[in-house]
Amino acid sequence: MKEEAFRAGYVAIIGRPNVGKSTLINRVLGQKLCITSRRPQTTRHRILGIKTDDHSQLIYVDTPGLHLDDKKAMNRYMNRAAASSIDDVDVILFLVDGMNWTDEDEKVLERLKDSAKAPVILVINKMDKLADKEVMLPHIKKLSERFDYNNVFPISARKGLNLDALELHIRQLMPEGDLIFPEDQFTDRSSRFLAAELVREQLFRHLGQELPYSITVEIEQFDDEQKLYRIGAVIYVEREGQKSIVIGKKGELLKSVGKDARIEMESLFGRKVFLRLWVKVREGWGDNERMLKNLGYNDEL
Repeated sequence: MKEEAFRAGYVAIIGRPNVGKSTLINRVLGQKLCITSRRPQTTRHRILGIKTDDHSQLIYVDTPGLHLDDKKAMNRYMNRAAASSIDDVDVILFLVDGMNWTDEDEKVLERLKDSAKAPVILVINKMDKLADKEVMLPHIKKLSERFDYNNVFPISARKGLNLDALELHIRQLMPEGDLIFPEDQFTDRSSRFLAAELVREQLFRHLGQELPYSITVEIEQFDDEQKLYRIGAVIYVEREGQKSIVIGKKGELLKSVGKDARIEMESLFGRKVFLRLWVKVREGWGDNERMLKNLGYNDEL
């Protein structure tokens, strides 16, 4: 019996904000890589999640959601990061939210029509929330008439429904080849980057609707002391009033953010973490191309 050829390649996950791209990549990897929240703009960077087994290495590209509003520099940056991920990949997953179809979904589809060179799989997420599954069939038919998809997969990223079948199909579309990354590597991102993302995730979760539109995290200190990581992070906001919101009454909110971020870091890194947080004002950073680059928003440009 002929031995199965090893396959390796890139899978871009494309979609509007809040359709579950980061949840999907975390589920297929079997561990947390991408931060998640209910708020748009949770994912701002293009992140690789690498899954290797005996038969394949699938490199998932988690991307920011494509935005209709590109007036702010931050949104333009995220749109460029997402759009560039369509190029030079082997498979594209177009992720949509159940029965919902918006103008932003339409924008993603138009971008795919214009520039997608790889096979596009339509992935309909959040099937676990649909009470009557039969209504999905005419919806699939309607969407399939809009574009020549390679295939269509209804899934639930949160529950893991139908992901094995999706991954098997992705693997079959991959080119034969050797490992692209070492077999024990699960992302292209540094520990510093992941630490900043985990702090930002807790800001999203603790602040909720009070979260300032333009907020980011920069790691100023990351010392490896054998069994301990000593990490210092600065949270940047745009206005003085936002600083007091992030700190909270008597510093309690910032303390809670730090505690929960530290717990997540220790789980991810597998060692103790000493974390200190500061909040600073940097006016207009979210709409200034130069400031964005200085804060690390330049890797996909």
